[in-house]
Formats: sequence, structure tokens, C-alpha cells
Amino acid sequence: MDPILVGLLGILALLVLLFLGVHIGMAMVIVGFLGVFLVMGNLAPAMGYLKSVPFTTSATFNLSVIPMFVLMGQIAYYAGISGDLYNFCHKFLGRIRGGLAVATIAACAGFAAICGSATATTATMGIVCLPEMEKYGYKDTLSCGSISAGGTLGILIPPSTGFILYGTAAQVAVGRMFAAGILPGILLAVAYAVTVIVICMIDKDAGPQGEKVPMSEKLKSLPGVLPILILFALVLGGIFAGWFTPNEGGAIGAFGAFVFMIIRKKATFKNIVASLYDTIKTTAMIFLIMIGAYIFGYFLTASNMPSALATWVAGLNVSPYIVLIGILLVYAVLGMFVDSLPLIVLLVPIFLPIIDQLGFSRIWFGVLMVMIMQLGLITPPVGMCCYVMAGVAKKTPLQRIFKGTAPFIIALLIAVLIVMFVEPLSTWLPSMIK
Repeated sequence: MDPILVGLLGILALLVLLFLGVHIGMAMVIVGFLGVFLVMGNLAPAMGYLKSVPFTTSATFNLSVIPMFVLMGQIAYYAGISGDLYNFCHKFLGRIRGGLAVATIAACAGFAAICGSATATTATMGIVCLPEMEKYGYKDTLSCGSISAGGTLGILIPPSTGFILYGTAAQVAVGRMFAAGILPGILLAVAYAVTVIVICMIDKDAGPQGEKVPMSEKLKSLPGVLPILILFALVLGGIFAGWFTPNEGGAIGAFGAFVFMIIRKKATFKNIVASLYDTIKTTAMIFLIMIGAYIFGYFLTASNMPSALATWVAGLNVSPYIVLIGILLVYAVLGMFVDSLPLIVLLVPIFLPIIDQLGFSRIWFGVLMVMIMQLGLITPPVGMCCYVMAGVAKKTPLQRIFKGTAPFIIALLIAVLIVMFVEPLSTWLPSMIK
């Protein structure tokens, strides 16, 4: 059988397994194993990958950055940092019409800077922010929509798990990917905030004006934001300055978060165990995805499909940007059905040769890819942030939550276009790293 045909059938089989509910990591392992066997015509290479890849993946030093940053986010969550962060944003932004929703976006951006997960950001901010917006009479579409959209910042603003996976798969320094996400992350957070203001201008009942807060109260809330600022500056500043590697930065960040947990008297046995348990569970899930992605990637390489596809695309008489938009559309459509993290590593072996052939920057493409992945987090049928929000806002139907995210989808697409046509937004800071 033609190897390229086997590659296409393998992708189709993978999609079928995903729709049947098979775990993405196991689905990639199964299809990759059988695919290598069919292409090679021999069971030995397939068994070799099955024996070696799990160990080589989990023993890779560069991937130790994952549990460190996950642990930092979990400790910060159980330390209660998120609540004080929202209180600070609430005091300074709550006065304007729709101000609580704007404060929610700001708090999501701040928490994303120490979390790295979209679903964790949505769940945390949903628990903290939703009761306040309900208290002041915000419409459920705006409250749930702003939290769900703000949660997507978790995979864009560093330290992002999405950038860690992409940087590892695309052989791009994780520290440079972190730097690349800062300006696009700020841009998207501002775009979301502007969207809230526009919604409230059109529908004044969507987000009522908040109470005026005395300056003394605002100043009292300042200490609540210091832990995040210190952790962000310490970890990312140290990485950018070349003082330590991303792996060391993750460890320092986790230790710093633990220090704040002690200072805030939250370092109970229950909280420490919960932080470690959630870290282990999340890390195991990510590593299973990585193992499956590598085995599946070896199968695609053996089938020669990626290089054949890159050669075919290079021969097309169209603008490279048309090809790029086509690739991003594939990510956008598949992102509606498949979780963002496995999709990032799943398609890198397929599309990266095309990006190289077209002469595009891998860093720039990585940022665009992660941004378009955010689209799938707030669109049906598998908008994970919306499903997480539905679990928090039990009284709000899922359809209302998806309706609330619709205006933010427009803001996200505009931000993607800006980053696409203003490349230095994602490449300038990485070029400054020592």
C-alpha cells in the first residue's frame, strides 16, 4: 500500500477514534503503532517505538518545565492569590459601566501569567468573579462570556503550557516562545476589554455601573496584586535576562508561590496535598499526549506525507499568506472538536515543513497557532472553557454561555489578523533574549 495513502488513512482513523471518545493520547499511540507497522511492513520498528518513546519522552530534561509551571499555578491557586487579584481589579475598574467584566478580563490575564492553563483560569476566575457580577445584576451572557473568553488567555500569556508543547515539538526555545506571547497576550486582553465596553454601550443593562470606591480602599487592595507581579517579574524576567533556564525558572516560580502560600497562612496539609495531586494529574495527562504525539509523528514521517504535502504546497501558484490562512483554518475547525493541547503537538509534524518551506518564522507561526487554538475553546461543540463555565454557573444554560462568547470571538479574530500582519508583535521580544 502507498505510504502516503496509509498516512491519510491514519489521520482519518485518529479522527474516528476521537469522535468515539478514546483518549487523545491513547488514540495517537494506537494509530501511530499500527501505522508504522503497515508502512514498514514489519512489527519490529513499531515495537521499538512503543518501547523507547515513553521513556525518552518522560526522561527529556526540557519537558521538566511542564510539572514545574503546573505546580506553580496550582500552589498559587490554593494560596488564594486569584481572589486578591480580582479584588484589586474590581476596586480600580468596577466603577465604569461593565467594569466588573473588564476587571474579570484583567484578572484572567494576571492569573494566566502564573497558571498556563485555559480551563484552570476559567474555573478559578469563574468561582471568584461570577458571584460579584451576579450581585450587581450583570446579564449572564456578559458575565459568563467574559469569564470564558478571559480564560482562553491561559494558553497565550506565558508561562503557557501551549507554548511549552509547541516549543518542544517545533524545536524552538521555550523561553523565546514565552517572550513571543507577551505582547499578543496584552493585545488580546485589551481587545476583550474593549469588547465588554462596546457591549455595554449597545446594551446598558448588560453591565450596570458599579459603586464609587474611595482611593483609600483602592490603595488597600494593592498588596493583593504583589505576589503575581513578583512571580511574573522573577520567573520571566530571569529567563529573558539569561539568569536561568525555563526549567530553573519554573522551579523558582513554584518555590516562590509556596513562600507566598506560607506567608498567607494557606500552607495547610490539605492544600499542599491538593496542589501536588492536581499537578501530578495534569502532568500525567500532558505527558501521555506527548508520548502519543511522538509515536504518531514517527508514523507520519515514515509515511512521507508531511514532506509530500510541503512540496505540493510550495508548487502552488498562490500567496504564502493564503496557504498560512488555510493552515490556520484547519486548526480552527479541528479545534472545535479536539482539545487544544493535543492538537498543537498533533499537527506540528504535518504543517511545520510547510511553514519552513514558505520561509515563515516558527516563533511567529507558533503564536498565531496558539491564538487560533483559543477559538476552539469558546466555540461549540467542544468549547472547553464554556463547558467549564457551565459547571461553575449551574443556573446558566450552555447555549447562553456560547451566545455570550460570540462577541469575543470577533475580538479574537481581529487580534489574530493584527498579529499576522504586524509580525514584530511576536518576534521583537524573543530577539531581545540573551
